[in-house]
Amino acid sequence: MTDLTQLHVTIENFVAILTMDAPPVNALTRTLNDELTLALDRISEMDSVRAVVLTGAGKIFCAGADLKGRAENIKGPGDLPAHSRRTRECFHAIRECAKPVVVAINGAALGSGMAMIASADILVACDKTSVGLPEVDVGLLGGARHAMRLFSHSKLRRMALTGLRVSGAELLSLGIVEACTTAEELMPTALAIAAQIASKSPVSTRMGKHTLNVIEDMSLRDGYRYEQDMTAIIGKTDDAREAQLAFKEKRAPIFAGR
Repeated sequence: MTDLTQLHVTIENFVAILTMDAPPVNALTRTLNDELTLALDRISEMDSVRAVVLTGAGKIFCAGADLKGRAENIKGPGDLPAHSRRTRECFHAIRECAKPVVVAINGAALGSGMAMIASADILVACDKTSVGLPEVDVGLLGGARHAMRLFSHSKLRRMALTGLRVSGAELLSLGIVEACTTAEELMPTALAIAAQIASKSPVSTRMGKHTLNVIEDMSLRDGYRYEQDMTAIIGKTDDAREAQLAFKEKRAPIFAGR
């Protein structure tokens, strides 16, 4: 994807690494916003990708909305609704990407950065990680609804109303991230998880993520019924037959993605 300027994309062994690079703090500029959405939409339809790792260049994951560029994007009637729509669709692009997304939170993830990690599937932190909702300090609101997927009622409201930041170590203690590593071990840890996902049937992981998204807001009865229906569909695929045959033959499966 050589047409991207603030997002670097590399693909190896069915894993796409997306690195946000919008100096100095990886704020969510309009360019980065649109490039993330575009890249994730493309990846959804690429057979060469089975899992994604999203991270930031430098020492910050994403410091939030690009307040300096806000004036350039919002000049007249209709600009604010269009800006708001682009922003929320970026977060939805992470959540709705057909391939599971692992976030390697290499530093501060604030506001929009918080919404990004809350939209991902699997979270990995390091000892440099901090997350927060600092919008209260600049007279705005941020990604509190996204953060509600991660934090308890009291913790979330304290963060939103005071600007409190939560460290990687506390994220681990709260069960929000899978690991809190050193900065050096962050990407290897995230890549190991992505590689494990990529080793599974791409049909199962794609439909599994879709199912998890759909049933998240369903009742227990409706959600499990939907999951059963999806299981019946997956069970008829070539990958499912290959997985069962490989289990029987005590060998590693070879998935074709269909």
